[in-house]
Amino acid sequence: MRAEVQNHVDQIEKSLKLLAQRLDWETAPHRLEEFDALIEDPNLWNDPAKAQKLMKERQGLMDAVKAYKLIDGGLRDNVELIELGEMEGDAEVVAEAEAAIKALVETAAQKELEALLDGEADGNDTYLEINAGAGGTESCDWASMLARMYVRWAEKKGYTVEMQSETAGDEAGIRSVAYKISGHNAYGWLKSESGVHRLVRISPYDSAARRHTSFSSVWVYPVVDDNIEIEVQDKDIRIDTYRSSGAGGQHVNKTDSAVRITHFPTGIVVTSSLKSQHQNRDIAMQALKSRLYQLELDKRNAAINEAHESKGDAGWGNQIRSYVLQPYQMVKDLRTGVETSDTGGVLDGDLDRFMAATLALGVHGMGRAEATAED
Repeated sequence: MRAEVQNHVDQIEKSLKLLAQRLDWETAPHRLEEFDALIEDPNLWNDPAKAQKLMKERQGLMDAVKAYKLIDGGLRDNVELIELGEMEGDAEVVAEAEAAIKALVETAAQKELEALLDGEADGNDTYLEINAGAGGTESCDWASMLARMYVRWAEKKGYTVEMQSETAGDEAGIRSVAYKISGHNAYGWLKSESGVHRLVRISPYDSAARRHTSFSSVWVYPVVDDNIEIEVQDKDIRIDTYRSSGAGGQHVNKTDSAVRITHFPTGIVVTSSLKSQHQNRDIAMQALKSRLYQLELDKRNAAINEAHESKGDAGWGNQIRSYVLQPYQMVKDLRTGVETSDTGGVLDGDLDRFMAATLALGVHGMGRAEATAED
């Protein structure tokens, strides 16, 4: 077997080993039998939330087992074909099997990354908030660019994106926007995007065409499902209603239907600005519970909690990623060192390389990086 092909085989075997560890391969068949027995209980759907959670866990285990078997079987079959082809001098068979193994490397690596999404809330839907920081109109425009970037990324993943609230900038762009992004592992993939994002470019709003630096913050927290109880006491919150505005300052409606909830103990503020005030209250309360749950998750991880407490303002020194459009083209993650000159692709939603790197290194959540003088 050629050295290059042997290297591919080694990579696949390494991925399979990690998958087996994460899956607890020895007990997987027994756990599937337990799931099968539980779903046959005629009283299962008396508690729909519990039943849905059970079905989701069972499907996740089934998918993981199936993926492992497909990769393991594909590797074994193609290694045998190479050995057989070499014995019989059949170059065509060898070439086809080598190509199949090469393709299997990417599949195995992807499944290995997905196996790292085994945190308590990784499989949940997620909220994503973007807020313009230092830089005025420039940052409002940058916030709108980030919003488009994440929406495009989510759409490519097949996720559902629902806008929860939006505040337009005075002249352009947005001051803030909040989305609910729904899909398998949505929170797990996006959680490492929390932090400050820095843009360097020639300003389209500067008649002198000078280079500007802008900042916007991105914060991600999981949607809390019905099986997680988060208590919010009336004395701890204030609920305000106000008239919302959309892009360009146009009123969404003519009544004070938008809702803002302030949580006094933590200082958390959540908003929703759809047309129905009743719907907005429900959405805002759900978002508040999710934010409180995120705080609880942070407390279980000292490193993440420390970063959360010291996240600072959306400005110099707090960024996790820099997007440089002038005088050269470069997007660089300051935590992992991953970089690319394909700025257009990144701003169009090509973010997987950055997310994969943070997952592989265990760099999750609201990390803080030192500023680098890239401009």
